[in-house]
Amino acid sequence: MPEAPSALTDDGSFDENNKKLLQFFENITTNADEVQKKVLIEILSRNAGVEYLQRHGLNGKTDYETFRKIMPIVTYEDLKPDIDRIADGDRSSILCSQPISEFLTSSGTSGGERKLMPTVEEELGRRSLLYSLLMPVMDQFVPDLHKGKGMYFLFIKSEAKTPGGLLARPVLTSYYQSSYFKKRPYDPCTNYTSPNETILCLDSYQSMYSQILCGLCQNTQVLRVGAVFASGFIRAIRFLEKHWPILCNDIKAGSLNPQITDPEVRGAVLKILKPNPKLAEFIETECSKESWKGIIPRLWPNTKYVDVIVTGTMSQYIPTLNYYGNDLPLVCTMYASSECYFGINLNPLCKPSEVAYTLIPTMGFFEFLPVTREDEGPEKASTYDKNDLVDLVDVELGHDFFFFAGLYRYRVGDILKVAGFKNKAPQFHFVCRKNVALSIDSDKTDEVELHDAVVKASINLLPFEASLTEYTSFADTSAIPGHYVLYWELNKSSETIIPTTVFQDCCLTIEESLNSVYRQCRVSDKSIGPLEIKVVENGTFDKLMDYAISNGASINQYKAPRCVKYAPIIELLNSRVISNYFSPTCPKWVPGHKQWCSS
Repeated sequence: MPEAPSALTDDGSFDENNKKLLQFFENITTNADEVQKKVLIEILSRNAGVEYLQRHGLNGKTDYETFRKIMPIVTYEDLKPDIDRIADGDRSSILCSQPISEFLTSSGTSGGERKLMPTVEEELGRRSLLYSLLMPVMDQFVPDLHKGKGMYFLFIKSEAKTPGGLLARPVLTSYYQSSYFKKRPYDPCTNYTSPNETILCLDSYQSMYSQILCGLCQNTQVLRVGAVFASGFIRAIRFLEKHWPILCNDIKAGSLNPQITDPEVRGAVLKILKPNPKLAEFIETECSKESWKGIIPRLWPNTKYVDVIVTGTMSQYIPTLNYYGNDLPLVCTMYASSECYFGINLNPLCKPSEVAYTLIPTMGFFEFLPVTREDEGPEKASTYDKNDLVDLVDVELGHDFFFFAGLYRYRVGDILKVAGFKNKAPQFHFVCRKNVALSIDSDKTDEVELHDAVVKASINLLPFEASLTEYTSFADTSAIPGHYVLYWELNKSSETIIPTTVFQDCCLTIEESLNSVYRQCRVSDKSIGPLEIKVVENGTFDKLMDYAISNGASINQYKAPRCVKYAPIIELLNSRVISNYFSPTCPKWVPGHKQWCSS
């Protein structure tokens, strides 16, 4: 298998390292089939004696054909008993011959709680390889990026410990807390305006404030801006919109606001912050203007692009990004998850709707299952025939596939469409995350979870001789933070007035019933606003059905949608709202999984 070049060591070797990394990528995509088989053999050879493979009868065999014939395809629920044993402290070789170093927490299961994805120490090096490929690709489209910095708003989240003592934390928190990030050598891809200390600060206000301040102080050095998700970047701009006067005071005087109390953050920021009345006056002039259209290139005039994820549910933020960025290119650089880092975008300046990721054959062993109409029913991957899986190099152009990667034929949950090929490695459009109905930030709420929460909340109506006739939902991102909106049509058998507090209790009941990721975003990250219920006139959902039928839907097959996104439908619903109510307080949330010990 081709060996990846080492990371950059200094600015002078930039061009040469880029060439080596691009050649490495050329080699592994040209020989994608061979590389994939070597990856599988390496995985099976290293883990030949683990309990999971023995249990399924692999018995030390490492050949490709036996693996495909014997090993089942699985979901998280299938693996959960083994994962729980590891989390509880079992150190035997259950899934992996190497010691499990920690758990990476995903954005949630269909049951609502975060998944625990076991990982090993060396996986950090593999993930770092993908980061090292980003700048060589970008340099082909936007040269000389190494001559400036990136203003990226990066944050860590709270950690927990499993009963067995292993850390459980989000994948990016794991990476930022590692020596791969903290002690990284010079690399223009990770040359940020934000000092490490500001990124590693758990206090979200202090972290955001100090990162924006450092970005403003170095405004002419900034060549690219971004965050992980589009929602996070917009939240940073809205934070600036609210706090620019005190930020200007700090820049003018060269002193840091006393609200920033973290000593390491203060020390790092004060190395950058110097009295600069001229810069403060410039920022004040721009931020005082009535319109904030184009505020990004106005404050950071050398910015070439905005680097954020705007595929999938994040596409809802594109108009807002275009407004603040004055139509700067929106760049999606990479495709990754808690399970594995998968691929990169080789055409980063393309339109968001055209983003395609080339899967990197060395990152893991990948398989694909064709999507059919029948797949809309069963959730369990075990209901599918493993003989229908196809290899990385055998997917067909234009077809949709379920994605399997890592943990011995584990179904990731994403649906991908083949958009093309880089040599023999396929390029995919991200279609969707299966069953996700609502999403504002890193939250993912599916229809089943939403329905159960709504049913539970509607019990509050019974004492008032009222019931829920029909409902739908909408992820409203017109303001930051965005929030969930539920449209309720009621059936009342009496004239009894339902107090406002009852609907507020309904809102809170729904929020309390949603998954821990949603509640963390509400309580800790403050990236989601209070849930809203809008009560609509009787007959509204009949109007909704009439509209769907007039646009070609079958009256025999019509079902009220549980989530709506189409603007005319939202306008119809909003035109018939008779009252609205918000959750009166935040739902309960405690850092860490309910079965874990807080660290």
